[in-house]
Amino acid sequence: MSAAMMEFRPSIKRKAAGWSLMGLGVLGLVLPFLQGFLFLALGLFVLRHQYLWAHRGMGWVASRWPGSVARVEAMEEQLFIRTRRARHQLGVQLRRAVGR
Repeated sequence: MSAAMMEFRPSIKRKAAGWSLMGLGVLGLVLPFLQGFLFLALGLFVLRHQYLWAHRGMGWVASRWPGSVARVEAMEEQLFIRTRRARHQLGVQLRRAVGR
């Protein structure tokens, strides 16, 4: 994963979610009941298309655990597909309800 191959997709929502996860990760490094590394890795995953440093960090994580990153990316894609489908079905139902 090089900087030349990085695709920037700026999003305020993703930045807020990513930074929240990173904050939980830092807290998790000192608090015994939070899994700090897990939250840091998820924060990097969410921020990977927002910042170059996060993209590079995901490169390190992917080289360390290649199968895990691929599975998480597949789950993210499935989540997008399901969300899109649910939004479409909700829109169809709303149009039917308004049309009555």
